[in-house]
Amino acid sequence: MTSKYVILIPQYNDWDALSLLIQRINEDVATDILAATSLVIVDDCSNKDFETLTPFRGIKTQIVRLYRNLGHQRAIAIGLSYIAKEVVCERVIVMDADGEDAPKDINALVAAAQKFPDRIIFAQRTKRQESLTFRVFYAIYKFVFKQLTGKIITFGNFSLIPQRRLQNLVRVSEIWNNFPGGIIRSKIPYEAVPTERGKRLAGESKMNFVSLVLHGLSTVSVLIDITAVRILIFSIGMSVTALLVICIVLFLKWINDASPGWASTLSSALLIVVLQSFLISLFLVFMVLQYRTQQQFIPVLQYRDFIEQVEEI
Repeated sequence: MTSKYVILIPQYNDWDALSLLIQRINEDVATDILAATSLVIVDDCSNKDFETLTPFRGIKTQIVRLYRNLGHQRAIAIGLSYIAKEVVCERVIVMDADGEDAPKDINALVAAAQKFPDRIIFAQRTKRQESLTFRVFYAIYKFVFKQLTGKIITFGNFSLIPQRRLQNLVRVSEIWNNFPGGIIRSKIPYEAVPTERGKRLAGESKMNFVSLVLHGLSTVSVLIDITAVRILIFSIGMSVTALLVICIVLFLKWINDASPGWASTLSSALLIVVLQSFLISLFLVFMVLQYRTQQQFIPVLQYRDFIEQVEEI
């Protein structure tokens, strides 16, 4: 039986939460949607296997085993490429295994897809369940991301992708580093549905401060050319400001016979900072331009190199 929907779930050593998530999917997803849905689990080379896994009440369940641990974002890219080439379906739903993406929201994503059939539908977070410290750092991350890229990101991996856009997406090299960032970069049209982030169903979150920083850097790296130019513009602005300050200091030194001793020191320090920041920014821009001339990694062309086997359970 051909699947109308495929739910893609990447996971690494999170079998307990995944089993509870499948149970929630069976209970919360509308019956007509569930009956037309298959499940694809990308096992990111876990070092332990499941003992029991809740049976999925949809069409079928497949586990794509990877040769090595690639990380969450690359596991998604491999899963999308596998589905695009080897699974017949109309839409793909991407969600995390920990349960923070609430299965009941799949119904909302499908409803939005009926209104916007040619767009990717994201679950936009309106409320988070993490600690205050995590939310503060996440807010800082979003602010820095906006300043560096000029873009606003309010969504994660939880999304619905129509087949036509799936074929576009798996040929976007940037999803190898960051899935939502790659979609922003690709300029594929998307819409957002407001949802509340759920709580982890089992185990402990693997996202800590270091992981959050790495995730933020990977998102920014997808838009590195825009970031580099914005840093260069900022550097030029700061350089102009510093030069104005130097002119003011020199003017004050000229009109005063006994100029303060710090005037020359301040002027020299500002001049060094101006030159260093400008040259570093210019070097970054040229590095990015050089990178754009190199051949890019296209997930759909090389995904098979990372798949050890595909199991159907």
